[in-house]
Amino acid sequence: MSVRPPPATPAQPAAATPMAFARVMAAAYELYGRSPANALKLAQITPSRLQQPEARITARQMEVLSGTAMQELDDEALGAFSRKLPWGSYGMLARASLSAPDLGVALKRWCRHHALLAGDIALKLVVTGDSAAITIEERTDLARHGQGAREFCLVHVLRNIHGLACWYIDSRIALQGARFPFAAPPHADAYGLMFPGPVRFDAAQAEIRFDARYLALPLRRDEKALQHMLQRALPLTVLQYRRDRLLVQQVRQVLAAHPDQAHNADGVAALLNISARTLHRQLKEEGANLQQLKDEVRCDRAKDLLYRSDKPVKQVAAAVGFLNEKSFTRAFRAWTGTSPGEFRKGFMG
Repeated sequence: MSVRPPPATPAQPAAATPMAFARVMAAAYELYGRSPANALKLAQITPSRLQQPEARITARQMEVLSGTAMQELDDEALGAFSRKLPWGSYGMLARASLSAPDLGVALKRWCRHHALLAGDIALKLVVTGDSAAITIEERTDLARHGQGAREFCLVHVLRNIHGLACWYIDSRIALQGARFPFAAPPHADAYGLMFPGPVRFDAAQAEIRFDARYLALPLRRDEKALQHMLQRALPLTVLQYRRDRLLVQQVRQVLAAHPDQAHNADGVAALLNISARTLHRQLKEEGANLQQLKDEVRCDRAKDLLYRSDKPVKQVAAAVGFLNEKSFTRAFRAWTGTSPGEFRKGFMG
């Protein structure tokens, strides 16, 4: 019996998804001795169009084709792994992490549980300084059905976990970069849309990288929201999320760029076009507060002036918003454990 999700509508945004991915999904049908004709028809992809090397499809066509294929083949991995991932597997992974207190714990659980379903790859959350990465270790030959199948598998898994992470915290998670362990494909330009940020090919392994501060954000979803999301989960992996809730970085930028206007919560909030109450609430959710961020920005600015200029300490104090040298010295010692003069001598000496 054929699975029939709503067909793709004729009016679509510009097609950007590589047709190469559609060919991988069509090939998955062949692995199971099935015909992809029904799925292609629902996605409005003709057999001749499917074979055009440079052709593209829309996000909606991608959603219809992949959703139909995963259900008809009862394999959310579409033949990429040595065992099937029955329809609903990724929903089960999402549910298993839903009770996590923050995104970091949720992602660690997701990676660990994924290994229980498919040992062909091992996902890991790696934090280095201010940066976090989701990495993929390939433990079997993902290219046994062709390099295109390997590429699609790695892209699909990373898009899946990135989209889910965004959904968990109701935020667009900006990527610092993405890496892939294969040569740049003919459709490499599409990667800038799938993984906004610097993209590198011929890397040691597949990974996406982002600001580690996202990991501290609390999950904003419950079981009811999960049930609703799973009715149309695939758009999470093919569409960009709407906005970034990581307010800490935006506040830092405002404090650094507009010190005269951002001297209090009302000023900062006005520059960010939010209320002071929302500012304090969201910063609290992210484990920060305005005074802490102001101190960090002032400290960084003071260090820069002490290191890069020969301004007297009194002028440095005034430049970073202190009324006198004594209060600045006291604050600087609390921030760094040393006085401004000692800090400057350390670099000169």
